[in-house]
Amino acid sequence: MKTKGEIKKIAIQCVKDEAAAVSKLVDYVDDDFVRSCEFIYNNNEGRVIVCGIGKSANIAQKIVATFNSTGTPAIFMHAADAIHGDLGMVQKHDIVILISKSGNTPETNLLVPMIKTRGNKLIAIVGNVDSYLSKHADFVINSTVSKEASPNNLAPTASSTAQLVLGDALAVCLIHMRGFSKEDFARVHPGGALGKQLYMTVDDIFKDNEIPFVSPDARLSQIIYEISSKRLGVTAVIDKGNIAGIITDGDLRRMLEKTPNPQHVVAKEIMSRRPKTIESNQLAIKALEMMKKHNITSVLVTKDGNYAGVIHLHDLLKEGII
Repeated sequence: MKTKGEIKKIAIQCVKDEAAAVSKLVDYVDDDFVRSCEFIYNNNEGRVIVCGIGKSANIAQKIVATFNSTGTPAIFMHAADAIHGDLGMVQKHDIVILISKSGNTPETNLLVPMIKTRGNKLIAIVGNVDSYLSKHADFVINSTVSKEASPNNLAPTASSTAQLVLGDALAVCLIHMRGFSKEDFARVHPGGALGKQLYMTVDDIFKDNEIPFVSPDARLSQIIYEISSKRLGVTAVIDKGNIAGIITDGDLRRMLEKTPNPQHVVAKEIMSRRPKTIESNQLAIKALEMMKKHNITSVLVTKDGNYAGVIHLHDLLKEGII
């Protein structure tokens, strides 16, 4: 059993070993890396098939996920499954990225000639530049590490991290080459906050809220009831169908501090005139921007110019817009 101090020391050394391995990759970003990026970028007819076995297969799956979320269509193919039928998923114009530490596994040695025979371009992310894979690939991206971070230099640790970093480097280069914007990113991440900012409207969010309103001559008891019962912290003041003002719970507190006989106060005496409004078909992010700009937590919602309800900061928080 290791002491706390020993465990901490081992963890720090692991981080240092992997950081050193990643730092060394700077020397391996060469012309083949650049040509790999250019070939993927210019291939408008096919996809990227990322393949590996063992830990390299796990890294391949992550690289595929990064490619797909940043504008490069990609598919994962397990090397062992590929030689038992899954190679059929590779189409004529697809580019294959094969990831391997040794570059000499039985699966690799079988798969490489099959890929080459089909006429697909092969990019190797490989930790042994003298391997079978390296010698037969069209482009070689060197992922060599001097040692693993694990004891006895056995378990893939630094080597798999190096593969992952190089895959990320490919993806990031392609992001820049494609001019892939945050709007593009949001379109393939519709469930995320950024995606919601691009498509979710005020109407999607506020429609389940109560619709608080009082008349300009409403008494304090009516105002308090409306604000409290509708649970939005505000009420609109509506005069002959038009928005005349807004009263917030903050307005009530300030009025009670200053007014000795508040029971005679009516809505039009304490309301804020010309309240901020937003049409229900506007993006919800616009409501958030309005709240930030004016340091408020609620905005009155209109439909075709008519009062329709309230959107609150908490609604935006609940939907993950912020």
